[in-house]
Amino acid sequence: MMNLRSIELALPGAAEAHRWMIDVWGVADGGQQGDTWYLRGSGSYPYLVSLSENADRFVRSTTFVCSPDRLEQVARAAAAHGLNAAPCTSSDPGGGAGIVVELAEGEILRFLVGAAEVETIAGHAKASRRVMPVKLTHVVFNAADAENSGNLAEQVLGFRVSDRTRGMVFVRCNTAHHSTAFARAGFSSLNHIAFEMDDLDAVMRGIGNMRDHGFAPAWGPGRHGPGDNVYAYYIAPFGPVIEYSTAVEKVPDDYRAGEPDDWTWPDKRIDQWGVSDKDFAGLRVAEETFRFRREWQPAPITLPVGA
Repeated sequence: MMNLRSIELALPGAAEAHRWMIDVWGVADGGQQGDTWYLRGSGSYPYLVSLSENADRFVRSTTFVCSPDRLEQVARAAAAHGLNAAPCTSSDPGGGAGIVVELAEGEILRFLVGAAEVETIAGHAKASRRVMPVKLTHVVFNAADAENSGNLAEQVLGFRVSDRTRGMVFVRCNTAHHSTAFARAGFSSLNHIAFEMDDLDAVMRGIGNMRDHGFAPAWGPGRHGPGDNVYAYYIAPFGPVIEYSTAVEKVPDDYRAGEPDDWTWPDKRIDQWGVSDKDFAGLRVAEETFRFRREWQPAPITLPVGA
């Protein structure tokens, strides 16, 4: 078992970002520990995003919850490939213990077992015109060498490449088409954070709510090719690209990974619907905002993990 759970960010003005995410984006308060604020969805994870006060903007980690056997597989492969790694015990809501691994371009991935879940909560009533995400559906990274990053995800994390396009290498950790992807950007950073919505109606109502608050999509609405998911991207006022998304395709174990020539569009199209423009320049700036930073020292990992 392997599932994406959360992303942990550091940034100045964390409290204000936390408030905006609740009041405008629609997530719920997940609590506070010191200078770290948490945001949850309507699903069973205790939080989806943490925001820690810091003078700099960077990704602290991206967290997956997994089974003990998958954790041990990752630990063994990380050691075999000489990657920076260390055991960890989470003090975030839900707890859990496991390992943290630094990939080749600095991406920090945390893998936890024994992390608790919580009771689901009701989303916002339709009459409120607000929407609440359920969970994270994927976190995408920019990469200097997306092919190498995708290969490393397969060899070390046990993930599978689902599709390759001219722009990205899509990678899955379970039956969802992708839980992460590596954009062929030429640099390493956070590309975007995608929030899973209940359905297409929730995405469209989310667009309406954002419009009510003075925010237009940087790209969307639309429907992607790889993953077949509906999307609407925004640039959050505190820096990152965030996405309302729904219905990422489920794929079987024998799904054939597509190549760039399998994913081409007619002139003036960059998705299946072709109804919206994309703010390439604005998105590019936002996608460079959150780099990666390792806040821990590599340390030996005892196998089996936790022994």
